[in-house]
Amino acid sequence: MKDEQRRYNRPWISLAFLCLAVLIIGIDDGILNLALPAISEEFEANISQLQWMINAYLLSFGALLLTMGAIGDRFGRKLLFRVGLVMLGVFSLAAALSTSMEMLIACRGLMGIGGAITLPQTLSIIRATFADPKQRATAIGIWAGIFGLGYGMGPVIGGILLEYFEWYSVFLFNIPIVLIALAGGYYFVRESRDETAPRVDLPGVLLSIAGLSLLVYGIIEGGEDGWAEASPIAFMVAGMAVLAVFVWWERRVSAPMFPMRFFRNMSFTGANVAMVAGSFGTAGMLFFLSQYWQTVQGHSALGTALRLLPGTVLMTMVAIMVPIAVRAIGVKLPVSLGIFVSGCALFWLSFATTDTSYLVLLGPLILVGIGFGLAWSPAADSVMGSLPVDKAGIGSAMDSTMQQIGYLLGVAVLGAVMNRIYLDSTENLRSVVSLTEETYEAIQNSIQSAHIVAEQLPPDVSGLVVEETNKAFTSGMSEAMLIGAIVMVLASLLVLIILPTRVRPPQE
Repeated sequence: MKDEQRRYNRPWISLAFLCLAVLIIGIDDGILNLALPAISEEFEANISQLQWMINAYLLSFGALLLTMGAIGDRFGRKLLFRVGLVMLGVFSLAAALSTSMEMLIACRGLMGIGGAITLPQTLSIIRATFADPKQRATAIGIWAGIFGLGYGMGPVIGGILLEYFEWYSVFLFNIPIVLIALAGGYYFVRESRDETAPRVDLPGVLLSIAGLSLLVYGIIEGGEDGWAEASPIAFMVAGMAVLAVFVWWERRVSAPMFPMRFFRNMSFTGANVAMVAGSFGTAGMLFFLSQYWQTVQGHSALGTALRLLPGTVLMTMVAIMVPIAVRAIGVKLPVSLGIFVSGCALFWLSFATTDTSYLVLLGPLILVGIGFGLAWSPAADSVMGSLPVDKAGIGSAMDSTMQQIGYLLGVAVLGAVMNRIYLDSTENLRSVVSLTEETYEAIQNSIQSAHIVAEQLPPDVSGLVVEETNKAFTSGMSEAMLIGAIVMVLASLLVLIILPTRVRPPQE
């Protein structure tokens, strides 16, 4: 018993293993994209199957975060942390051994469930482990920095693995990290739960899963098929309707899964607004820059990942150091300033042309690294500090859910803006060069399709198609970044107004 107590009284060691878990979740988000061509070749997969391999993870992950946070509060955060890691490890192995796209898609969906179980437990365990607000803020800063580092390192690690190994190496990479996190978590992470938790709010659980599933699926569909289609709007409206019923139910029931009174505390509400805004702009920027460098400027996937890395490293450093500033000036200024600086990065990027040099674009990367680093960890600490310890799981899940929704909205909404400009601009090709209708449709499908089609055309026509589609993509990216910048500047002003300077502790 004494040995067990000594192990559990080493919170910074337990934090290291919690950070390993979020590192693998962050890495997994970016590592797979580089493997898509190899997977497509291995299984003769079509575009729809490749999209579903990505979306199966996003859908199950986004839909279950809130529920898994609440379940962790009820049954034990360490227990759920370990269950989630086991699922990540087991289904990573199963994905590597997949014999069909159907099996691979199913494994990705199950990995998403594992990630949704694991992620909210990490932040709620930090809230329960670090009682001192200063230590908690530092721990959350480290957690946010490592999580962000995982996002940036994913494509780099994927590029290195695929340079020397087969496609399945991107899944096998997860397994040793999962095993280390499991072993360290078993020995050093203390169990915590809501000791007075009532029975599970089953209607609330089902309504939250259904509502978030419909909303996330609608956002994904809108990003892929365009917002002019009825389907994504219908799914999003249905999701919001179900979530409205969820709110009504949670306000009515005596033991809600997610007490709506939390929103009365502006430290909770303002920080969640910041999470959505920060993820919205940053995700949109990284989504466009990846395509811009690979397709427009012709760099390799690994070269693109290395170009993005300075922003990620800077974000990690700022997120880890910003708690020092927060102790002196509070959370309001760093969070609102961080979102504003990120908005300035998007504004800078809106001036990019097809041949803008890397040194010029390094400026927006530096700004978004500083901005998101300033905003992320203080916002997360504001969410966690505003809730009672026994509700840390649901608070952590809300934080992660808002971040995920912001990420999906950033890619979908800004992607739709870019796509509208791209379609309008490429339509001009019809008056310049004579091509078959099938070729025009392929060109308008995406810039990647346009470049593939161009390879099969005569040299003079091919050069024209590549030049015009590159200009069309860059014009669309510029307008999307300008709109994103406006959204983020307005969001920074809103956060400045509603977010308290100091974290307001829970009233009960």
